[in-house]
Amino acid sequence: MGIAYAMGQGAGGGGTGQAAAGGLEMLFLMGLMFVIFYFLLIRPQQKRNKEHQQMVQNLKAGDRIITAGGLYGRVTGVADNTLTVEIAEKVRVKINRSSVSMLVPSNPQAVSPKK
Repeated sequence: MGIAYAMGQGAGGGGTGQAAAGGLEMLFLMGLMFVIFYFLLIRPQQKRNKEHQQMVQNLKAGDRIITAGGLYGRVTGVADNTLTVEIAEKVRVKINRSSVSMLVPSNPQAVSPKK
């Protein structure tokens, strides 16, 4: 049997160019991943938050809303940070503006049952 010798880099550091290129590739891939996350996750979420804030600021008396707790109601009074919402006939509650989840369309299209 013969003797096997392992090949390795010399002590002169001849492989430093390859190590630097690998680091740049890794940095480029990390940057690319951040850009993808930004356009797929961060930007759409910021857009939804901005639209929701605008909707909450533009609420007026008579609007039909759904609260974060799932209550349906009609806005009867508007103040700086609170809304008075009628959730049943002669039943009114005050809620914080930030607890409004969504605006209900004023003319929901009636869905006819299929025969």
